[in-house]
Amino acid sequence: MGNETRGTAGPDPEPLPGPERMRRAVADYVASLHGAYVRAARLLPPAVQGRLALMAVRDFSVAAAGVRHLHLVATTERLEGPSGREAEIRGEAPPLGWTLRFYDPVVIPALGLLDESSGPALDEVRSLLGVRTFLYHLTLQPSSQLGEHHAGHAGTGLANAHAAAAREFEAIRRAAPGRERLVEEMEGAAIAGLLHAQALLATAIAPDDEEVADAARREPPDPQGLRRAVLRAVRGSSPAGVTGD
Repeated sequence: MGNETRGTAGPDPEPLPGPERMRRAVADYVASLHGAYVRAARLLPPAVQGRLALMAVRDFSVAAAGVRHLHLVATTERLEGPSGREAEIRGEAPPLGWTLRFYDPVVIPALGLLDESSGPALDEVRSLLGVRTFLYHLTLQPSSQLGEHHAGHAGTGLANAHAAAAREFEAIRRAAPGRERLVEEMEGAAIAGLLHAQALLATAIAPDDEEVADAARREPPDPQGLRRAVLRAVRGSSPAGVTGD
């Protein structure tokens, strides 16, 4: 029998007002997302598990910001809201625990002015939340994607992406003796979602590599591209010699 992990706000009573029903649906989605993340993480070696972004911090905040898209932003920063008007739900999927807080144009009026007609306004939403570092930032269409099945796929994919990054940073560490501290700082910047810090550290690790320099100049920097360019540089191999994760 499989294990189910839910938020701790209690069962969904009937009937619920619209906003309350939406908050419960979001809380269940986040719980399913993190439950799938933990299940995928448990398939990995213990030390790799411990290096995954969410497993490493264990307790964090998740902001649910409603614009045209629903934004889910996980961060280690403490989130507050004006005058206690925002809702808060505590959830857990051991060993993970999180506080989910909800933000909409009533709480943050500037959210109502964002134009997402051409796509999610990722940077703008984080800026309005005041979030400087983030563990993940996902966007959803609530009408079609706010379900357990979608959450399971998203959580598994997020864990696999974090595992690939952990493995590649370990490979960079092994191939770059004397630069381990820089690699650790780059990995920390990656976990925190600091794109430009990763670019600066990549060029410090491989200062004479043209591919790394090109990747660092991209706007915005692509974390995976940076990481793999650095790995190729420290291994002294060509792009053609690298296959997959």
